[in-house]
Amino acid sequence: MIELLIEEASRRADAADVVMKTDETLTVAFDSGRLKSTSSAQECGFNLRVLHGGRLGFAGSTGQDPTALLDAAFASARLGPQVAIKLPAPAPLPAVRTHSPRAATLTAVDLIQLGRGMVDRLSIDGVKVNLVVERSIGSVRLANSRGVEGSYDVSTVSLSAELVQVRGDSVLITGDYVAATDSPTLAEMETMVERLLQRITWARRDAAPPKSGNLPVCFTPAGSAVLLLPLQQACSGKAVLQGISPLADQVNTPRFSSSFTLVDDPLADGRSGSRPMDDEGVPSRRLSLIEQGVVRNFIYDLETAARAGAQSTGHGRRSIFAKPQPAYSNLVVEPGHHTLKELLALIEDGLLVDDLLGVGQGNVIGGAFSQPVGLAYRVEKGEIVGRVKDAAVAGNAYELLGRVAGLGDQAQWIGSMAVPPLVIEGVAVVGA
Repeated sequence: MIELLIEEASRRADAADVVMKTDETLTVAFDSGRLKSTSSAQECGFNLRVLHGGRLGFAGSTGQDPTALLDAAFASARLGPQVAIKLPAPAPLPAVRTHSPRAATLTAVDLIQLGRGMVDRLSIDGVKVNLVVERSIGSVRLANSRGVEGSYDVSTVSLSAELVQVRGDSVLITGDYVAATDSPTLAEMETMVERLLQRITWARRDAAPPKSGNLPVCFTPAGSAVLLLPLQQACSGKAVLQGISPLADQVNTPRFSSSFTLVDDPLADGRSGSRPMDDEGVPSRRLSLIEQGVVRNFIYDLETAARAGAQSTGHGRRSIFAKPQPAYSNLVVEPGHHTLKELLALIEDGLLVDDLLGVGQGNVIGGAFSQPVGLAYRVEKGEIVGRVKDAAVAGNAYELLGRVAGLGDQAQWIGSMAVPPLVIEGVAVVGA
């Protein structure tokens, strides 16, 4: 059907491209350690874009009627935005592993066994274990009117675990998540279990919050979301185009700590965001966003690049029913040289923050935040002394990332993000 769509669209339009995506997903859920449900879903769809009379039109369908899809795309172009985009020409695609034959053969029974193995490892008295195991396999195929034809298979196996502990009026909720093209190895599962049970152990004792003030704080990979979300928005070419990115005029300017490097890496083998090309046929490449504290690049798809007078960075992503948008593949914060013990040793009196409540709400791109802790621990003289409940942390992500005192030597993959723990100086901490 792709060939037919491109052939017919090329006769009527100045340019056209189409992407076909397939997906088959199996999901197994455990509640309180017991198998709760299994489900499956399948989807196959087409997204067609045409440039006709200088206007862009889009249409998507999960059906198999090419005429209806073509008519809808050209009808959209009559009212679409005017923009001069140039579709990519054929070019070699980089090699990257996005699919595992072993993962593709996993059945619901296999996922149940994987889940039960994790439940057994996590089962301790007084702790409720919730778990979701998911296997997704599919494909991406793209063609355009300039002769580009490309395709690749994808697979993802994800494991999401949540522990809930209730002691009197105290509730502890902690979770972890891994996802890759293949099922997790025994070592990866054991590491995940170790992280979760360590948090439970640290929380056995309660600790008073430190005295309010500007203190050192160690953010875990999960806790660092409050620092990284603003950067994700600010480094999008769409935000630059809209004039709302605080980093728009700071390319090649030192803005953060020299130890801080942030890259987008679609060529990381076996990771859930990896791809040899984006959804517009542009070959993928590793892109430095922040390099040793210096702002280097923003991500663009074809349309935002055309409007900004820039070049696409190969970051166009499109769903079946929406036009392409700039989107990241695998975001990676380059690790440093400190073990977690060495990072904590940098803290005379402060916090280890694993979860903040309300992250992502409000004006995220501005960088300012003031969030109560969901899960945090008091650190005294480099040692964790107990869980802190009644405290909040505040600051501005852009300023705080200029005060990085140390980065962990191992980045933890959380889905399609790899982040090490990091210690930030001078975070505003407010006790009860």
